[in-house]
Amino acid sequence: MAAALFALPLAFAVAPSAHAADPTTMTSGFYVDPDSSAKRWVAANPRDGRAPAINSSIANTPMARWFGSWSGTIGTATGGYVGAADQVDKLPLLVAYNIYNRDYCGGHSAGGAASPSAYRSWIAQFAGGIANRPAVVILEPDSLGDYGCMTQAQIDEREGMLTGALAEFSRQAPNTWVYLDAGNPGWANAATMARRLHEAGLRQAHGFSLNVSNYFTTAENTAYGNAVNRELGARYGYTKPFVVDSSRNGNGSNGQWCNPSGRRIGTPTQLGGGAEMLLWIKVPGESDGNCGVGGGSSAGQFLPEVAYKMIYGY
Repeated sequence: MAAALFALPLAFAVAPSAHAADPTTMTSGFYVDPDSSAKRWVAANPRDGRAPAINSSIANTPMARWFGSWSGTIGTATGGYVGAADQVDKLPLLVAYNIYNRDYCGGHSAGGAASPSAYRSWIAQFAGGIANRPAVVILEPDSLGDYGCMTQAQIDEREGMLTGALAEFSRQAPNTWVYLDAGNPGWANAATMARRLHEAGLRQAHGFSLNVSNYFTTAENTAYGNAVNRELGARYGYTKPFVVDSSRNGNGSNGQWCNPSGRRIGTPTQLGGGAEMLLWIKVPGESDGNCGVGGGSSAGQFLPEVAYKMIYGY
């Protein structure tokens, strides 16, 4: 249970996870992706003056690998990644980012599976690739915050895809903790997010994730996560652990979400820290899209100058 949940009334029990096993106790720490964009940049630019700082402060911190249409045969991709982590007794962090109509309202990361049925097949293979090896999965960032321009039929369709995804992990990946993404404190209020999480099948998930690819402080996210849990407890009779993306929240948010200047890396991946875990889910230095200090870039592109400045907070 997240330490932050102890303040909740005892009547609100933490709902049991769909998975009994704890992957954090099955491994000897978090996995450092040997092929992250930061690692690749450092390897390709050893004489660049920024390389030592990026190598020590970013490239060797455990971070999530994102999987989507670019990942090829998805079961092979997830299986290869968690298999490599398993070989060295480490816990891998994975992000599933391929839902139909992805980033439908925002647009900077638009794309995803070609249809709801294509997504169901993709996510089933994603979970099957992990199988019984330990893993942590962040399920579809932005998917529950991104409702502003959607019809009720589209919302129902999306929630059905997420519920189906959670069922696949329950069935095929018994040693995986899955966190259903819940946006960030600046998006939907806690009552609204609690309802969306519940309707998307949160009871089947291990917990929910906050602040993915955003900049709100860990304290702000912890307060929001606790507020969401109060709503879950009051409305539905259960609470869940939550994790916070701390990769870029060292200076907090200035109100912009798309490549704002002056941000800083946050607390490295760890257990605890106000949430169940603080995780680097977004890779510091990877662009949010063609905006802000990443003007001219595409979402996910590694920008060494942005990464370097983020280490020092300027």
